[in-house]
Amino acid sequence: QVQLVESGGGLVQAGGSLRLSCTASGRTFSSYAMGWFRQAPGKEREFVSAISSMSGAGTYYRDSVKGRFTVSRDNAKNTVYLQMNSLKPEDTAVYYCAARTTYYSANYLNWNYWGQGTQVTVSS
Repeated sequence: QVQLVESGGGLVQAGGSLRLSCTASGRTFSSYAMGWFRQAPGKEREFVSAISSMSGAGTYYRDSVKGRFTVSRDNAKNTVYLQMNSLKPEDTAVYYCAARTTYYSANYLNWNYWGQGTQVTVSS
């Protein structure tokens, strides 16, 4: 069982930056692929980014955030990060951290564990 707690959301102007953090409980954090998803009101949850287990050599992004968002992990701190730069109003959503015991998947239905979410609001 893995428990995930996100932090770092908030209100920012367009063009600004935020860094989301997700800290996991348990001793096997490094063995999980970690993902970030988001959900805007009235919309389906969508994939944002993911990082492979262990060294995190594999990183993945949805097209609309490539070049602006960076995912990373610190296994010693049981934490995964999402650095978000050049934020746009369309990035406004609740952002969720997720963990999966196998390879990353862009389908949120395939992820095993979820955090409670953190609100990101980008004003124009």
